[in-house]
Formats: sequence, C-alpha cells, structure tokens
Amino acid sequence: MLGDFKKYAIIEFMKEIKLKEILLQFKPELHEDIQAVEQAAGMDEIEKAALKFSKSLAVCVIEETLRNRDRTPAERPLCPQCGEKLESKGFAARRMTSIVGMIQWNRRVFRCPNGCKIGLIAPLDNALKIEPYQAVTKTVKRLVCLLAVFLPFNIAAFLLQQLLNLNVSIGSIWNWVQEAGSSAKHQIEEELRKLSEEKLPDAENLPDAVSRLPLLIGGDGVMVPFRPNPLSPAGKTQWKEVKVGILARLSQRMSRTGKSISQLVHKRVAAVLGSMEEFGSRLLLEALRQNIGKAPLTIWVSDGARGLWNTYDSKFKSYAIGVLDFYHAAQNLWKAGAAWFDGRTAKAKQWFSKARHDLRHGQWRKVIESLKQALTLDNLSNEVKQTIRQVESYLEAHQTHMDYERLKEMGLPIGSGFVESTCKWLIQQRFKGVGMRWSIDGFNNLLHLRLFYVNGRFDSLF
Repeated sequence: MLGDFKKYAIIEFMKEIKLKEILLQFKPELHEDIQAVEQAAGMDEIEKAALKFSKSLAVCVIEETLRNRDRTPAERPLCPQCGEKLESKGFAARRMTSIVGMIQWNRRVFRCPNGCKIGLIAPLDNALKIEPYQAVTKTVKRLVCLLAVFLPFNIAAFLLQQLLNLNVSIGSIWNWVQEAGSSAKHQIEEELRKLSEEKLPDAENLPDAVSRLPLLIGGDGVMVPFRPNPLSPAGKTQWKEVKVGILARLSQRMSRTGKSISQLVHKRVAAVLGSMEEFGSRLLLEALRQNIGKAPLTIWVSDGARGLWNTYDSKFKSYAIGVLDFYHAAQNLWKAGAAWFDGRTAKAKQWFSKARHDLRHGQWRKVIESLKQALTLDNLSNEVKQTIRQVESYLEAHQTHMDYERLKEMGLPIGSGFVESTCKWLIQQRFKGVGMRWSIDGFNNLLHLRLFYVNGRFDSLF
C-alpha cells in the first residue's frame, strides 16, 4: 500500500512541476523521444520507447554535468616542461561512446606560451581520468570484457547491440580483451617477482565464518586446442596442456531431509599454460592470498601425476595434508588385478573388490602386502609382474596419502572430483567450443581475465 502511495505521489509531483515542459525547454531534441513514448500503442512499444528516452535523458544529464564542471573558474595549469602558466586556446570538442550513447561536450584547452611540445592540455580530461585519444569509456570496455569472459566475441557483440544498442566490432572486443588480459597477466607476474624476493602478497580479508573452514587445494591438467601459426588458421591443431588449480573452503549445509551435505565456498583458482614450476608458483601465490598459514586444516588432493606431487612436496607439504585421489588409486588396483587374474575374470573382480574395500577402510598395508606376495609367485609372466610391481611401487610412494577412513570420518573428500569440475567450468566451457583454436597470446590474455573474474579482482583492471 505504501509503495502504491509513493508511486502516486511521484506521478502527481511530476504533473505539478510540469516535468515534460521543463525537459523540452532544457533539451528540445528530447521532443521526439517523449512523443514516441506517448504515442506508443502496445506495452512492448512503450517499454522500448521509454528505454530510448531514458538513455537520451542520461546523455543530456552527463553532458550538462561536464559543461558545468568546465565552467568552474580555476587557476591556469603550469607547463610540465618549463613551469610557465599555460595560455588558453578556447574550447575544443570531445566525444566518447558510453553505455548510454554518444556523449559530446566542449572543454577548455591550453598550450605553452613558450612553444614547449606538449600539445594541447585539457585539465577537465585529466580530472575525468580519460586519455587524449580515448573514444570509449572504461565502463563500456569493462562490460565488453566481462561478456567476453563468458561468451565468444561475436555473441558478445550481438548482445551489446541488442541490450544497449551499442555497435562494437569483434576486432574492438579482441583488442580490449588483449589490453585488459595483458594488464592482468603483468599484475600476476609482478606479484610473482615480489614473492621470489620473499615479499608476501596482501591477504584477502576473509569473513570469520569462512576463515574457520578447512581449506582444500587440488591440481590437474586439461588439453586445449591451439593454432600452429598465430597469424593464420591454416595447419594442424596443436594440443597443449593447461594446468589448473583450485583453492576452496569446505562448508556444510543441511538438505531438506536433514542430511549434512558438503559444499565448496569461496573458490579461488590458478591456471597457466606453462611448466609445472610456473603452475606451483601461481597456486602458492593464491594460497598465500587465502591465508593458507592460518587455515585450521589444509588438504591437498590430486591424482598420482608426479608433477603435481612434486609441487605438493616443494610448496605445500609444510601447510597441507596430502591425499591421493581414492578413485585414481582404485583404478591402479584394477590394473594390477586384471593383469594378475587374466582380465575381467571372476577372480580378478573378487580380488579387486576386497582390495578396494581394504584401501577405503584404512587397510592399505594389507593391499601392498598382497601385491608383494603376488611378485613371489612363479606362475606369473615377467610382463604381469612388471605391472604389479608398478602398482605396488605407486602405492608404496603414496602410503602416507591414503588414510581414507579417517578422512571420511572427518567429513573430508577423498577424491579430486572438485578439481576435475574446475577444469570443466574454468577451461573447457570457454576455450573448447566447436571449432575453437587459439593463439598463445589470445588464450593467455582471455585466461587471465577469467582468473581475475573468478578470484574477485576483475574490477581492479578498470
């Protein structure tokens, strides 16, 4: 009821002050837009006409604001080279594309009386933080880059035209993504340089409820298609591995049936098209931002890839408990059982079922002992023994990473599914669409934009 009263009061107020007459006196060019709203028939037509009018009105407000700012008296600026007061050269026109349309205004310009080669100086441009030849506002660039984070460039251009009537070329989108992505990449590289000098990054200000949750860390790799020649689509596709890591807090929520369900919150990611050493440094940088040293419990979960565990040993072992992905370990058990008992026989299935159960319930020593006994049998070929020996060595190397029974009792994950899921939504959904192939620079710049978005630092680029 109160809301209806407010709407009624606003309408009556607008009638009383004769808003339409004031607007037309202030800006006669709004007459067509106002008339279009009044003459529109259907609801859709009224809505579109009103939206167009609101944008035209916004342009008027912005232009008038800029004119008023330049009317304010101020001391003449000094020449940055000789220090003399600049002399006025009158007014010069300026125009920029904004999210509400084209904005045009005149502002005072100055030049040096001594002829210093500084060009024309426009103090208002400096106050507005716009560059000399900037034709588009940062708000537009931010919106374009945000769309490009999720969508192919041609779809982003189409939506901009449909939603805001902004005609932006695919080439412009590509250029702005390269500019912002390159800036993001340089920021990370500068932080890595400081970290190499033992200068820690600023930690995120985490809510108390989040900082008290266990921290999960995991890593994996995903293949992405690239063009062999960055300047041409010709040639055979080259597949390169992108290494992906995620840090997330493990929370609990109650289902409708009253069951406690684990869920990940406050997700942060790191990814790189590069070496494992580069990946480890980026993941550690993000972990330090997430106050890894103050987390009540930190768990590292990954499959058995040697590079990932080297990263764990060199950078995270002092912070985290290492956990070998249970399902990856079980796959290796099946490999041993299938070799030992001749493929998918009943004996192979029976041995695998028992070994998997023992491994899951903290009896990994029994599993390793069973494999060692198999190596003493005389009726097995050298090839079969080689397979069993590899699995036995694999489990021996990870014997401190397989305390699955205790982990499940603590409500902690024993699988790396959350990492594989990250590879899908971070990389595959955007970079592996039908027909997509990337140049190295194009991929890296867009990847860093996605990283900054997911990690809550996207706006810092603009």
